[in-house]
Amino acid sequence: MVRNSIRSMRGFRWVAGLGLLGTLLLPAVVAVQNSSTSTAASSDWPLIGGDATNARYSTLTQINPSNVKSLRGVWTKKFDDATSTRATPVVSNGVMFISAGAMVYALNPKTGDTLWTWRSDQANARNLAQTAGLVDALNSGNRFPAPAGVAVGEGLVFVGITDGSVAALREKTGELVWTRQIGEDPPAKGQSVSAAPTYARGTVFAGLANGDWALRGRVVALDAKTGKILWTFFTVPGPGEFGHDTWPADSDIWKQGGAGVWLVGAADAELGLVYYATGNAVPMYGGEARKGDNLFTASILALDMQTGKLRWHYQVVHHDLWDADVAIPPVLYDTEVGGRPRKALAAMRADGYLFLLDRETGKPVLPIEERAVTQDRFNQTAATQPFPVGADSLVPDCSSYVGKVPAPWVLDCGGFTPPFLTRQNVVAPNAPIAGVSRVTPMAYSPQTGYFYAQGTGSIGRARRISDDPWFRGGSSAVPGAPPGVNIFAAIDRRTNKIAWKKQISGALGNSGPLTTASGLVFRGSGDGNFEAYDAKTGDQLWQFQTGVTGLRGPASTYQIDGEQYVALATGPSMWTFKLGGALEPTPRTTTAGAGAGGGGGRAGGAGFAGQETNEIELATLVESAERGVGRRYALDEHTFNPGRVRIKVGTRVTFVNNGKLTHTITAEDGSWSTGALKTAQSGYATFPRAGTYTFVCKEHPWATGQVTVQ
Repeated sequence: MVRNSIRSMRGFRWVAGLGLLGTLLLPAVVAVQNSSTSTAASSDWPLIGGDATNARYSTLTQINPSNVKSLRGVWTKKFDDATSTRATPVVSNGVMFISAGAMVYALNPKTGDTLWTWRSDQANARNLAQTAGLVDALNSGNRFPAPAGVAVGEGLVFVGITDGSVAALREKTGELVWTRQIGEDPPAKGQSVSAAPTYARGTVFAGLANGDWALRGRVVALDAKTGKILWTFFTVPGPGEFGHDTWPADSDIWKQGGAGVWLVGAADAELGLVYYATGNAVPMYGGEARKGDNLFTASILALDMQTGKLRWHYQVVHHDLWDADVAIPPVLYDTEVGGRPRKALAAMRADGYLFLLDRETGKPVLPIEERAVTQDRFNQTAATQPFPVGADSLVPDCSSYVGKVPAPWVLDCGGFTPPFLTRQNVVAPNAPIAGVSRVTPMAYSPQTGYFYAQGTGSIGRARRISDDPWFRGGSSAVPGAPPGVNIFAAIDRRTNKIAWKKQISGALGNSGPLTTASGLVFRGSGDGNFEAYDAKTGDQLWQFQTGVTGLRGPASTYQIDGEQYVALATGPSMWTFKLGGALEPTPRTTTAGAGAGGGGGRAGGAGFAGQETNEIELATLVESAERGVGRRYALDEHTFNPGRVRIKVGTRVTFVNNGKLTHTITAEDGSWSTGALKTAQSGYATFPRAGTYTFVCKEHPWATGQVTVQ
């Protein structure tokens, strides 16, 4: 089976391949400049990634390590209707543009004064206070501007909409010029354009995300003046197209195959290529329904800017079972190999490994090898997965957890541990992998040669609770496992090894790094502090409390009238800074809004002492995430319902076996037992003294619960 390919301008040739991976909660539209690919943002910050490389690097040097301690706030602005944003402020021609909730704002970048606003029709901005994470907005069918931000070109402001359309506004007035639907019409549930669209050579490039629903993604080119569709590239190939043979021959599941385009792309105008990362396969965990590598899911794509033809692809995860797509925008950079210059692309897989590729050919710049990984016949696992040779992962690898996982959990270090249906006590690093190195962009400094990124490493449970391939749900908690580790680090492009790293205590935050030619790296922390580090050493040089915990927006920097500013969207508000600003730090009083984390899937999870009841079921009925395939239910035989209860002294608790397996409920200390309970049987235990008591299932000791006696 062919896994990677390169297509030249003249024809088509095959390359035996390795792989790469792709997602975030943001679909993609890419900004390309008129001439060759720029190397850094200068006075303006015209694209959300700074320039077409996505490097988030600025040549401005006025704010530097020697004076950064005098950086203070200049102005702050609260967004309307209690909305929230994670967008990067874009600055062009003396105006700042940003999306927040249902609105697009044009602001004076020196004062924060509003110049104009545009509100997407049929949108409820107040609702977005709880949908800043995008997923609820996708599911609701409402029309919200791209949560990542906007882009500017040819006197127009381009914005993606969460119903799958792209809009163009007049830069000076905010007047709507055109809208164009690039997905299904009428819009299918889940489709969205949520990265910043942008202008390039009279063209706007946009990616369609699928919200992890039963859709296939696509990349679309639009005429900037009229919105006319120029070409469309589907990220899951149809019959007769290259890559279609990596999907089952006896099924049309490819029509629902995923590969949504969540991330903003990058572009090299000299090569005439635009680059996108694609999302996970669908059904997300149902590998048995889609045997094969499933191109072009979890891949990097290089597309011809004029025609949309595939030039090359690189798949970072074969037959994805983990939602393990690249969830950080790819970065273009220049390097040397064997003393010769190479144009390269960097993409970070969700497990924290950085893949470095030649952006003209798709071949690895540094070696990558296919390694054998843990297998599961039911899930149709791929025999191997690609790994950069000798590279460091951003987050701790499996060896750091050996000896730290308590019985009855079994640690699997085989790599890419599949979600087992029959083995319920297997755990692995970053399983499920979603949420590890995701959402926040990385930055690159050509001065240091370092990539700057952040992520979280943890132990997760590798399991499924249903043989329905479309089912998504069930608890993944691992009681007693080591806590997660938050990392902010620099990775050297020359070696693919960590140059320095910081372990971040508390919440990591979703605000990605920004680096400048003066040797600084800025990032927003989850505790509300905006921070500056020495780019070479990682030493923290400055911090400023914004008053908003859970910072969500990556920063940008720009220069107006000879003064350098740094701007940051905190979620519900905006902050801008300059040397000698008059605004002082603010006590933490607000949060960046919901959407930063998920809720529980397990009954009884709310409240420190659990639910007030004297009856516990030994299995839990779980409803799957709907995702366009209807409601689905499964009985989780390894999760109590509720898992934690509170009772009064002397209360008798009833344990009801509502499942199909035999369960024997015993005290953790062995002081009592219900005896073996078959289907529909009940057992009892009385608690005569106050305290907290843990109980387990003898047959399935990873199933645990607690009774708090008051």
